[in-house]
Amino acid sequence: MKKQLLKTVAATLVLGAASVGALAQNIAIVNGKPVPKSRVDALAQQLAASGRPVTPDLEPQLKEEIIAREIFMQEAQKQGLEASPEYRAQLELARQAILIRTLFENYRKQNPVTDADVQAEYDKFAAANGGKEYKARHILVETEAEAQKIIADLKKGAKFEDIAKKQSKDPGSGANGGDLDWANPSSFVPEFSEAMIKLKPGETTAAPVKSQFGYHVIRVDEIRSAQLPKVDEVKPQVTQQLQQQRLQKYQEDLRAKAKIE
Repeated sequence: MKKQLLKTVAATLVLGAASVGALAQNIAIVNGKPVPKSRVDALAQQLAASGRPVTPDLEPQLKEEIIAREIFMQEAQKQGLEASPEYRAQLELARQAILIRTLFENYRKQNPVTDADVQAEYDKFAAANGGKEYKARHILVETEAEAQKIIADLKKGAKFEDIAKKQSKDPGSGANGGDLDWANPSSFVPEFSEAMIKLKPGETTAAPVKSQFGYHVIRVDEIRSAQLPKVDEVKPQVTQQLQQQRLQKYQEDLRAKAKIE
């Protein structure tokens, strides 16, 4: 009798251990079908990849979402929707999207942007944007005669800011008295830049400056050495930009090699 009892207890313990193992593998059993925990992990990874942090308090919501999906999926299967042309077409599009995304992720892993790459790109940026920066104002009008009259009025004591607010055709700077803030000469069209860099702080162009936008009257308020961010401050943006450029080139190369009939 005791031997039989011991066998029963042992069997119960074995079955109990198996059940605990199954529960550790699954988050639920829906209509007799186990729902593996790996689905929750996969959903969490997907959210994390999209930039949404997965905190512990979010885990119950993920579990409920996976269970709901299993319930709806079982009902769709029961109705035979897996055999429908619409489902198969959508499944193929999803398969393509996942495979292509995996291809691009694999390319990025195999072609990482190094610190040396970032530094080289930063050096090119610094070379193009270094030197001096100008804090300038301008008044933009349609005709040369209007610009000449403005210059004459300024010489008589009219305030540059007041004229800019009333007459400038540049909606961005006009409301601010013509203020263009600090900028590198390369930020402007060549005709504007060439006239601006000849001015000293406080000076205004003696003649109208013609560009594709109309006629400008320019005044320089201040000049300083270019204030560039440090490489570490822009490293994330530069890295992302280089990754995008390389991926774009990779896609173009693949398309160029493809035989399309």
